[in-house]
Amino acid sequence: MSTATILDGKAIADETIARVAGETAALAARGVTPGLATVLVGEDPASQAYVASKGRAAKSCGFHSEQHTLPDATREADLLALVEKLNRDPKIHGILVQLPLPKAIDAARVLEAIDPRKDVDGFHPINVGLLSIGEMARALVPCTPAGAMIMLDKACAALGTSLAGKEAVVIGRSNIVGKPMAQLLLQRHCTVTIAHSRTRTLPAVARRADVLVAAVGQPEMVRGDWVKPGAIVVDVGINRVPGEGLDAAGKPKTRLVGDVAYAEAAEVAGAITPVPGGVGRMTVAMLMANTLEAARRAAG
Repeated sequence: MSTATILDGKAIADETIARVAGETAALAARGVTPGLATVLVGEDPASQAYVASKGRAAKSCGFHSEQHTLPDATREADLLALVEKLNRDPKIHGILVQLPLPKAIDAARVLEAIDPRKDVDGFHPINVGLLSIGEMARALVPCTPAGAMIMLDKACAALGTSLAGKEAVVIGRSNIVGKPMAQLLLQRHCTVTIAHSRTRTLPAVARRADVLVAAVGQPEMVRGDWVKPGAIVVDVGINRVPGEGLDAAGKPKTRLVGDVAYAEAAEVAGAITPVPGGVGRMTVAMLMANTLEAARRAAG
């Protein structure tokens, strides 16, 4: 029987969205409505679903929301021209170019073309640099790690503890999650280890962690015996694996799992995020929070 505190991503995300909506109404009363522009190139179904969910969230927050949908054959020059137009548009405070982009387009060049002050994904090298030197008042932080930090604070509150002084292990070194997560934990006075596929004795490294963050994209790689008793476990992975039986269309069913073997880890952990229903819910909420913050800064 699991005794771990389950960190409900939906409830925490809904709370964040409600806060953003309230603060947006106060800002709009002073004549500033946050504006978010999403850009989708091509017809990838997952990307279409993500962009639609971001548009719905923006409207629920009271934002001005625009979606720019471009064909798969769009030239890089045309996409860059659209980004430049949005950079100049005073109604737009946040620009989100949905990844992945078609192979013919250099994604790094496009992301670097976004005005860093409107880079609500937090991927621009200037925002990455500001985060790394601790300039949080000027940086826009990547949404998934920012959301994970809110969940960690909820876990600490539930367990009657704080992050300061804890040993944190982040498994995964991506620019989108692993590295910024490590920076955020450092700023909260954790002792941080970044582990990855080349780490020797990875289970032993993980077992040292008071805070264990898994962001590797490997289904249920982190087993229960990798988890220190009482640790806070944050599972960023979202992996689709075979399920049981067939769906209504007669195709084999699939199910979502994280990078952590949830049932095993929940027996040991002090607090844990589920998949689905954990960190993934926070990503869109933090995108809204970043857009509000960008609008505030633009308005001084």
